[in-house]
Amino acid sequence: MKRRSFALMMIAAPLAVHAQPAEWQTIVGRDLRFRLEMPAPATETKAGEKEKGHVSERTAWASKRDGEMFDFDYVDYQPGWYSERDSKQMARELGRGEAEKAFPRAKFKYVRDEPVVLQGWDGYALDIEDAQGAVVMMRTYIVKDRLFRLLVTAKNSEPSKAAAQRFLDSLRLAETRPS
Repeated sequence: MKRRSFALMMIAAPLAVHAQPAEWQTIVGRDLRFRLEMPAPATETKAGEKEKGHVSERTAWASKRDGEMFDFDYVDYQPGWYSERDSKQMARELGRGEAEKAFPRAKFKYVRDEPVVLQGWDGYALDIEDAQGAVVMMRTYIVKDRLFRLLVTAKNSEPSKAAAQRFLDSLRLAETRPS
């Protein structure tokens, strides 16, 4: 009997570790280069239009939770597009991009506006708050010649901001940048 109980524990333990609430789902890239969590159901789309330097279409996932947006996308660029440039500077330019026009500092508070690193890869974090305390949080990461972007909105409440942070913190890459 002890052997059977031990075997059941060994089977059940990994399931408990990997179980997640039904309202969240794990997104895994088809090429297995990333994974992240989003509120369910997340809808995948592909944008056929290509910008300068793209070698693939933009793949995106979007979902909503309590009226808040959770968006993730990535696109591959030509070899050397980012890897032969200063990725810290590129991440900053891409991370801020149009945000400065859309969210002027006279009306919005920039809560976080700084370079970040994910598993050794350069990125940029931009969190913007309105007068009521609602936030838009954006992360941009450059991994070799792939651009990853995350955008999430959150109301001025702890549960909403915790869900947004969970989403942003969930991105995991298959490869760590060599030192």
